[in-house]
Amino acid sequence: MHIDQSARLSVAPMMDWTDRHCRFFHRQISRHVLLYTEMITAPALVRGEAVHLLDHDTSEHPVALQLGGSDPVELAAAARLGERHGYDEINLNCGCPSDRVQSGTFGAVLMKSPQRVADCVIAMREAVDVPVTVKCRIGVDDQDPENALPDFVSAVAGAGVTRMTIHARKAWLKGLSPKENREVPPLDYGLVGRMKRNFPDLHISVNGGVASLEAAEDHLRDGLDGVMIGRAAYHAPYDVLARADQRIFNDPSEVSRQDVINRMRPYISSHLEGGGRLHQITRHMMGLFAGQPGARAWRRHLSERGTDSAAGLDVLDDALGLMQDRRAA
Repeated sequence: MHIDQSARLSVAPMMDWTDRHCRFFHRQISRHVLLYTEMITAPALVRGEAVHLLDHDTSEHPVALQLGGSDPVELAAAARLGERHGYDEINLNCGCPSDRVQSGTFGAVLMKSPQRVADCVIAMREAVDVPVTVKCRIGVDDQDPENALPDFVSAVAGAGVTRMTIHARKAWLKGLSPKENREVPPLDYGLVGRMKRNFPDLHISVNGGVASLEAAEDHLRDGLDGVMIGRAAYHAPYDVLARADQRIFNDPSEVSRQDVINRMRPYISSHLEGGGRLHQITRHMMGLFAGQPGARAWRRHLSERGTDSAAGLDVLDDALGLMQDRRAA
């Protein structure tokens, strides 16, 4: 399947959440959704030599690397590293509003510098053969999104980008926390839809406030090319991802929650044998039974026992048993 088709539904890059263990877990639920890394800064890879951050399992594909940065030369070098490590796409973050990102002059602040973004994209595209994409907001601070977003999209498309993800909220760089920036600014899906109509050759995905697979399907029916889901896919991964292969990608295969656990067991065993901790993986599995009887017992046991230094697969089995007991009660 071409990566543009996989981008019909993707799981958003989320700091501290979408690490390699989370992505492996999500891949056991859906064969086709496009997965993204957490944002990794170009300086960390190029100057800090933190190439271990690029490690991933081959089963994660299709998987995209999201980079943060604003220097074309450095981003090109980081993109080359990403391609060398096997990533299927390199994505430039132009949407993160955190103070740390602002101090590095990248993330959402780049919405104010569309020509710089264009220069970065051109350098990255010249450096790699895989697609280079951009994720942005509809605007920042006092910008009028009706004017700022078309100008930004035009500059990025002019630099050769053919696929973008637009978070349908403005970002306020001062006065709102990153959490508030995900919830307080109003959503404007209509503006994102107009970008698709104004730039019909551009593959545009919408992000922000999409809380279910049904909502994603509504956006696709409205004419958008793709939908990116964040927190809903993390907190209720089975509800969002297990049916996606059938309903979004026309793949009739079906996976149960028990299937997912069975698929995770060899991966967890290998991680533990290599000196890893159980909680590094199971923290991402807390939502597997979201909304189901016994889900609280599952979460509590993994949370309380999974952090023990000697925790092993028995903790996972006990959590499953407790949940099943609650269901039978």
